Amino acid sequence: MSLRKQTPSDFLKQIIGRPVVVKLNSGVDYRGVLACLDGYMNIAIEQTEEYVNGQLKNKYGDAFLRGNNGKFARF
Repeated sequence: MSLRKQTPSDFLKQIIGRPVVVKLNSGVDYRGVLACLDGYMNIAIEQTEEYVNGQLKNKYGDAFLRGNNGKFARF
């Protein structure tokens, strides 16, 4: 059995178009569909929903989140 090694770049290409949750340092969550991201972890999300304290606050078409504001992203 052969295991193929996967680079981080390969992984990131595979998750484009999949659901993502990004939690900011402020505690606000953004949920949507991953459109793209870069080496600085800047993230573009489509069909974005903003959650504050677990409550839906706003819906956006597209959103751009700067990587230095993010606490973590769950793909």
